[in-house]
Amino acid sequence: MKNFFSMMTLLLIVSCAPIRVNYDYDKTTDFNSYKTYNYYTPLNTGLSDLDTKRLFNALDAKMQSKGFTLSDTPDFLINIQSTEFQEAQRSNVGVGLGGGGGNMGGGISIGIPVGQSDVNRQIIFDFVDDSKSGLFWQAVSESSYNPNARPEQREAQLEAIVEKVLSKYPPEKK
Repeated sequence: MKNFFSMMTLLLIVSCAPIRVNYDYDKTTDFNSYKTYNYYTPLNTGLSDLDTKRLFNALDAKMQSKGFTLSDTPDFLINIQSTEFQEAQRSNVGVGLGGGGGNMGGGISIGIPVGQSDVNRQIIFDFVDDSKSGLFWQAVSESSYNPNARPEQREAQLEAIVEKVLSKYPPEKK
């Protein structure tokens, strides 16, 4: 029953706040040669310590479900960077004054913002092979972010991001 509520919460968050992800990768990379991974150290993700721990837990669970193993001697390293930014305010109310008479006219217009601007978070996931070609796969995710969210909501949001990001890893051969 707990899993059902977790999945419903995850679906609710994913459906209300779209997660956009852009992918890029080196076409010459043999993705089958990668079986083990680890994280860059020291890693400054730009997230709080608790959110970093949540993100690592979600990444580890998803990577292991895809058959990858966390190792001290990894085939590749994962680097994570994030930034937060506010979207430009799109909702405005316009107030205008105008007048004229004869051959003269004039006017004043003011846009008044309504509501708050959305806070978004961009997280960049770099998969790097230091022994060969360096960066071989990258995903850039962007989604809305609530700095006042409860821990359960933060965890569900990060799990949804990891799910979407790793849905295209490894890339399909065409």
